[in-house]
Amino acid sequence: MTERKVRVRFAPSPTGPLHIGGVRTALYNYLFAKQHHGDLIFRIEDTDSHRFVPGAEAYIIEALEWLGIHFDEGVSYGGNYGPYRQSERKEIYRKYVDQLLEAGKAYIAFDTPAELEAKRQEIANFQYDASTRMQMRNSLTMSKEEVDRLIADGTQYVVRFKIKPGEDVVVDDLIRGKVTINSSILDDKVLYKSADNLPTYHLANIVDDHLMLVSHVIRGEEWLPSAPLHVLLYRAFGWEDTMPRFAHLPLLLKPDGKGKLSKRDGDRLGFPVFPLEWHDPKTGEVSSGYRESGYLPEAVVNFLALLGWNPGNDQEILSMDELIKLFSLEKCSKSGAKFDYEKGKWFNHKYIQEKSNEELTTLFMPILKEKGIEADPTTVARIIGLVKGRVSFVKELWDQAAFFFVAPTSYEEKSVKKRWKEDTPAIMRELIEILRNLDDLSSAHAEKVVLDWIERNGYHLGNVMNAFRLAVVGECKGPHMFDITEIMGKEETIKRIERAIEYLG
Repeated sequence: MTERKVRVRFAPSPTGPLHIGGVRTALYNYLFAKQHHGDLIFRIEDTDSHRFVPGAEAYIIEALEWLGIHFDEGVSYGGNYGPYRQSERKEIYRKYVDQLLEAGKAYIAFDTPAELEAKRQEIANFQYDASTRMQMRNSLTMSKEEVDRLIADGTQYVVRFKIKPGEDVVVDDLIRGKVTINSSILDDKVLYKSADNLPTYHLANIVDDHLMLVSHVIRGEEWLPSAPLHVLLYRAFGWEDTMPRFAHLPLLLKPDGKGKLSKRDGDRLGFPVFPLEWHDPKTGEVSSGYRESGYLPEAVVNFLALLGWNPGNDQEILSMDELIKLFSLEKCSKSGAKFDYEKGKWFNHKYIQEKSNEELTTLFMPILKEKGIEADPTTVARIIGLVKGRVSFVKELWDQAAFFFVAPTSYEEKSVKKRWKEDTPAIMRELIEILRNLDDLSSAHAEKVVLDWIERNGYHLGNVMNAFRLAVVGECKGPHMFDITEIMGKEETIKRIERAIEYLG
């Protein structure tokens, strides 16, 4: 038997923004496909028309593109197995529904919501299955003529899968090993609804995976209970030989590990749970996104990859190429992964340090523009080189570097009390003359001249240098003082010292 080509799919529903857990599922599918030189398919599961949200599909595509998760075929990408949007495949699904009905492996049910509710009240833990189906209004309990008449009259119905009880169904999962479930605990799932002529998730997925030659289904743990049903459907169609291998990923848990990660956790603790900012078209509510919060896409990818998988070594910083090379489903955890959002910030910090000053300048220039500041990009790059070690986000560069662009108008009170003594103005006037006479304001040269002057005069080094910094920066923080003055230039440096003398006296 020849080895099948690896073909995996990511198939979200357009019911809102893509949750970060969904992003991780897409990422793992992408890594698996690339490692095996396979294909990644992008499919949209929109068979539940009541839950459709305008703009959600475009949002999902944009989010994955931003993260560098690219598809080989699918919605908006094209390919030979389309259409890739399930609502456009009605005729295809109907053919397979009819096949199951003709083979006696499915049946038509007319039970109304009210009738089903009445049965739930009558029977504790009611389940529509082999033990109860003969008490219900369906094609197993009604004559063919009556069924045909109801359909001809336009009565709404569903098609249910007829599950044979008492069978052990084995799901061979690549992460969890063999999972055995007895068919008696499964209900006769609805596969098709006449109300909108669309299948449910269960049938549509099986048919699509089969026709699109999907070799592996990598999805969240929440889908594990439906895996036995999918195995039975493959058997019902006689497709056992083409059944994909399953891999059910661990849940993303709340930061404290108690329960599944939700949007409320992000709102409460101040971190995003969506890749991009989301504007809810119904409520107008705006939810934060990783992109708009200042995260770099490669940092988000690295952070997510290690939630539920590890490379088997101590390496934490991994590029997409390295992730592709090292990824394996066997190294995925069975238990849930705590969502450590502080670690996400750490990854962003690390990736910012790895970016060149020029790259960060491109990202920082729009922030300067917002502040009404025109600046030379070459100078901005030099400034960033001095302060980027202190930030986790590009937007934080402003807090660290604002004094380069805007002279202080006030001075930190605590530092003034500690560092600005009675004799400081006179010493600062001397310093102005030292600086004014310098032909070379390069950091190393200026530092030597100033420190020699301090030593010659027996001044207190800490007090003089901190007063100098206070005058130029407005507080006792920032990078090496003479690196600051080299970029700032003689004229601006002197002007700031004079202003501080005037202001502080």
